[in-house]
Amino acid sequence: MRSPVSWALLGLVIQRPSYGYELVQRFERTYGDALELSSPSQVYTALDTLARKSLIEKIPAERVPGGVVRQPKPHYRATAKGEHDFQDWLVAQLCDERRRSRLFAHQLAVLTPRVALVVLERYEQECLKQASKAPMTAADDHSLEGGGLAERLVGEEERLAVDARLSWIEYARRELTALASAGPPKR
Repeated sequence: MRSPVSWALLGLVIQRPSYGYELVQRFERTYGDALELSSPSQVYTALDTLARKSLIEKIPAERVPGGVVRQPKPHYRATAKGEHDFQDWLVAQLCDERRRSRLFAHQLAVLTPRVALVVLERYEQECLKQASKAPMTAADDHSLEGGGLAERLVGEEERLAVDARLSWIEYARRELTALASAGPPKR
């Protein structure tokens, strides 16, 4: 399963069993700034996919005395397989991030040192621009005490990632500058 929307919905169902429309609302509140739905119907398509893959299941409707159904909307809950697969998918995200970083370094290295330095400068400016937009973490601002865990985790991850990228940029700049100063390789 490749759809990040499906994985995000599975996470929401793991957090709390829900029905379709409630999942649309929770999805938008939880992932609104990181992942968008093309339309609310995308949630129902993803729920069908998750159910076909046995990652979620419908919760049977409860009947109260008199035969009245208490839960008219189908609610979904995660299966044990769904919880396990979600955990595996989360860990696999690290491999994807590392692959993208390695790919960027390889692509930068195919350029001449002077062109690579220009790209590196643009990359640094983009990192700094993103850093200026990043939310402050609880460690940075104690007024966020009531803030949500996700916001604090995202803020700290972004801060640390930018610090790491800026350190790498300095290293790459030194390497590329040394190559540019040495001139073209002798054949």
